[in-house]
Amino acid sequence: MSNHWAEGGEGAKNLGIAVEKACATNDENNFRFLYDANLPIREKIEIISKEIYGADGVDFSDLAEQQMTQYTNAGFSNLPICVAKTQYSFSCDASAKGVPTGFRIAVREIRGCAGAGFLYPICGEIMTIPGLPTRPGMISP
Repeated sequence: MSNHWAEGGEGAKNLGIAVEKACATNDENNFRFLYDANLPIREKIEIISKEIYGADGVDFSDLAEQQMTQYTNAGFSNLPICVAKTQYSFSCDASAKGVPTGFRIAVREIRGCAGAGFLYPICGEIMTIPGLPTRPGMISP
């Protein structure tokens, strides 16, 4: 049990020890990535949606379709995928608690972080944090 939220680093110490032990006893020869980075963007998103979230499939908006083509043409199709969706459910429906079944992931757009080296599909109705201004608001209230 980790209670770092109450005890800070000391509350996470046992968890850290357990993770370190699990890593040390793992056979590195058995490690594999979920998908080949050289697969098309669409296939990588479909694999994540089905294998991790348990979705029946993925629906891509027209905008997402255009963006996949643009990223591929720009040479970014080999970047890994980091899915942005509600944290409340495996589906895109925040009210579908537990492990829902019979759902599809809706990709409305795909954004890129070329410098950081990944693409992230925006799934369902979520808000993303806006970028920070060049001058912090506290300086000019």
